[in-house]
Order: sequence, then C-alpha cells, then structure tokens
Amino acid sequence: MSTHPATVSIEPQRDLKIPRHIGVIMDGNGRWAKQRGLGRSEGHKAGVEAVRRTVALAIDYGVQCLTLFSFSAENWRRPPDEVRFIFGLLRRFVASDLEKLHAQNVRIRIIGDRESLERGLRGIIDDVENRTAGNTGLDLIIAFNYGAKSEIVTATRAIARKVAAGELKPEEIDEATITRHLDTAGLPDPDLILRTSGEMRLSNFLLWQSAYAELVFVDENWPDFDESVFVRALKSYTERDRRFGGIRT
Repeated sequence: MSTHPATVSIEPQRDLKIPRHIGVIMDGNGRWAKQRGLGRSEGHKAGVEAVRRTVALAIDYGVQCLTLFSFSAENWRRPPDEVRFIFGLLRRFVASDLEKLHAQNVRIRIIGDRESLERGLRGIIDDVENRTAGNTGLDLIIAFNYGAKSEIVTATRAIARKVAAGELKPEEIDEATITRHLDTAGLPDPDLILRTSGEMRLSNFLLWQSAYAELVFVDENWPDFDESVFVRALKSYTERDRRFGGIRT
C-alpha cells in the first residue's frame, strides 16, 4: 500500500481570491515518517512529492509566485547524514524535474547563501536559473540555505558599502532601497504565508517581505499536503479583510 496521500481533484472555484505570491514553510516530514514507523529520509522523499503537487496546483490556480522554504540556515544543526540526504534530494529533483518545469514555462530562482555550499551544488543552482531565466510562467522560488535575518544583514552591508563609496546618501535610504537589496528583489511580497504541521511561527522566513502577508497554519504534515488542503488555505485567505494598515470606507 502506498504511503503517499492521493491528490484530490477539485474543480477550481471561481469565488476564490488567488494570492499573487504564496510562501510555504514546508514542515513535518520527520513527524510524518515517525507516525508511520519510517526513517526521516522517507519523510523527505514524500515531501518532494508534495513539492511536485504544490507546484502543479500553483500553475493550475494561476498563482504568479510560489516560494518554498526547503532548507534553512539553521538546518545545518541536523545530523550530517540527514543534511547530505536533503542535498542529494535537491540534486535528484533537478535531474528529474528540470526539463518538465522548463517545458511548463516555470522560471526557477534560488535564494539564500550560496557561498557556504560546495562548488558542484552552486553549479547546479546556476544552471537551473540560467536555463529557466527566460520563462514567463510561474516564478518558483526555492529558499535554500536561507535565513531572513542573514538576508537583511547582507542587504544592509551592501547598502553600507554604497554609502561608504559615495554612491548613496544615508538620507536616501528608504524601504524601497532595502527591498531592492534583498534576495527577492524584483518579486512581489507574499500575500499568503502557509505553514504545515500545526506549528505557528515564521521561523526566520521572509521576515521583511511578510510584513502584510496573511498567515495560514494547517495541521497536516507537509507530505500530506494536497489540493484539498490548498483550497482550504485559499478559502481562509479569501475571507480575510486586507487593509494594509488602513480602514474600509
């Protein structure tokens, strides 16, 4: 018997508001595996299948940008064997899915610290981005070796260097300046941040960009994420009254 959840086919509902940009904190692979008496690696494998389903859903429902938090800067604290396995999954995902995503007009962008990654992995990331750079469909952003605080520090240093070089005056620095120096420069801020497995925190994910994002937390572990959960999250988002600090008149 398969341990993977079946994808529920649901006719897209016309009354749903579709976020332009959805960020997903994919949590619960290990718990999913433990509940089934499996090793953590099996949970990560099942999580890759959930990634494939979610990308397909984003395309079907007309989402413009999808950002997936796949490996945080804090995940280096995990056992080395698990980290190596996760990196291997990334390589296999690229090898097996890149051509399909490219054919679907998906543009892939990897955000996060690349300097600490080994050269071969950096080469894979560069190839993925270069191969899909001209695509005009879904923007698929993979947050890999990513931490929002580190991202903001890096952006601040870049701005400080410009000030020191006389290229920018301190009084010219505004929110737009910082936004332009973040990993997500050129992308819209997320409208919806979704987290699985029942945890209710952002865990250092897109902290600057999520200032006005709607937050939705679901109890399902990431490998169980399917269309029914996706639609439920969209319904919750649709019911929100987004005022961005203003009031309805």
